[in-house]
Amino acid sequence: MARFTFRLPDIGEGIAEAEIVAWHVKVGDRVEEDAGLADMMTDKATVEMESPVSGVVVEIAGEVGDMIPIGSALAVIEVDDEGTGADESDESETPVEEQIDAENPDARTVERVEAAPAAEPTPEAVATREPAAIDVPVAPRPVEHGTVLASPAVRARAKELGVDLVQVKAREGGRVRHGDLDAYLSYTQGYRAGNAAPRADEPIKVIGMRRRIAENMAASKRHIPHFTYVDEFDVTALEAMRGDLNANRGNRPKLTMLPLLIVAICKAIPEFPMINARYDDEAGVVTRYGAVHLGMATQTDAGLMVPVIRNADSMNVWQLAGEIVRLAEAARSSKAKSEELSGSTLTVTSLGPLGGIATTPVINRPEVAIIGPNKIVERPVIRDGEIAVAKLMNLSISCDHRVVDGWDAASFVQAVRKYVETPVLLFAD
Repeated sequence: MARFTFRLPDIGEGIAEAEIVAWHVKVGDRVEEDAGLADMMTDKATVEMESPVSGVVVEIAGEVGDMIPIGSALAVIEVDDEGTGADESDESETPVEEQIDAENPDARTVERVEAAPAAEPTPEAVATREPAAIDVPVAPRPVEHGTVLASPAVRARAKELGVDLVQVKAREGGRVRHGDLDAYLSYTQGYRAGNAAPRADEPIKVIGMRRRIAENMAASKRHIPHFTYVDEFDVTALEAMRGDLNANRGNRPKLTMLPLLIVAICKAIPEFPMINARYDDEAGVVTRYGAVHLGMATQTDAGLMVPVIRNADSMNVWQLAGEIVRLAEAARSSKAKSEELSGSTLTVTSLGPLGGIATTPVINRPEVAIIGPNKIVERPVIRDGEIAVAKLMNLSISCDHRVVDGWDAASFVQAVRKYVETPVLLFAD
C-alpha cells in the first residue's frame, strides 16, 4: 500500500499555524475521498479539511487544541494501490498539498507534488520541470455530518463527554447548540427516583474560538487603558418612526433598532474622527479611517465573532438591515469568509432584549472604541412639567484613553443622541 501525507494548507492569508478543533477520523479509520478529516481554526474562521484520497488513516498530527504549523503533516493515509502512482516506501511519501486562490478562497484545489530527487536540481531543470497536478474540488462547507447540525465546538464537547449528538434534541432551527447539550446532560444525569442527583464536575479544555476570544480579550485589557461613558437616549420618536417604516417596508427586511443606530453613528463620525480609528501601539501610529467599516459583535455556538459591514457609512437603513441579517447568518453557520471577519474600524455590540441598564464593553483591539446600546425600557419622564411615559435606552461607549479623551467620547455620544432623538435627521443629507 502507498501512503499519502496530507499537509495543512495555507487556509488564511498570512497565518503561520492553525488549531485542531475537531477530528472526524482516528487512526485505523477508513476515510473516503472528499470526506472530512478535521476542523481547523485560524484567527477568524473554521475550515473543514477534506481527504483528497480514499484509504486508511495511519497517523494524525495531534489532539484537539493542538496548534499545527502551515505545511506540516496533518494526516497520513494508506491508500489503495490503484491509480495512485505513489511510491510504497515510507521514506518516499508523496505529499498532498492543498492550495487556495487568494482572489477566490472558496475555490480550492489539491496538488500532488512529486517527491524531490536526492540531488539539488539545476536552475534549468527547475525552469522546465512541469509538476503533475490534478484538480480535486474541496471547497469549504458548513460543518455538518449526517442529519445532525452542530458547530465544531459543540461536536468537540460532545465527543469529550461521550454524547451521541443524534440523541440530543435541537430546540432552534434544527441546529444542536451548547444549551441543547446542557439540557440533554441535565435530563440524563439529573433526577433519579425523585431525588436530584448532583451533576459531575465537567473539565472543559479551552480550545478553538473560545481560546481565541480568551487571548484577544486578555490582550485588549492588558494593553488598552479602557474608560466607559454611558448616557440615556429618548427613543420614543425613533421607535414610532421605525414602526411606520416596517409597516410600509414591502419585501424589504424588517428594521430593528441597530441599522438606525448605525446611521446615527456614521453621521456623527466625521466630526469625531478619533473614534473611527485603529492604534498600532508597537509602531506608535494611529490611523483615522475615512470609511466606517463597522464590526458587529455576533454570538454564535462557537463564541463571539465580529463580522464586518464594509463602508457602512455609504448604506441606507434598508441596505444595513439586509447586510446585518446576511453577516449574522454567515457567522452563525460558519460560512463567513475571512475578509468578512477582519478589518473593522469601530465595533457595535448589543445584547438586544438582554441589554441591561448599562454595559462596559471590551474594545476590539486594535480599534480604539466600541459602542454598546442597551435595552429599551418604558419609564415615566417629566415633560413641560407633566409626567409622561417615554421609551428610554442607555448607550455605552468604551474608549482607549491613549487615543480618545473623555470629552471627545462624551461629545460624540451627544452627537449620536441628536440624530437618535430627532430621527428625521437620519434621512437628511
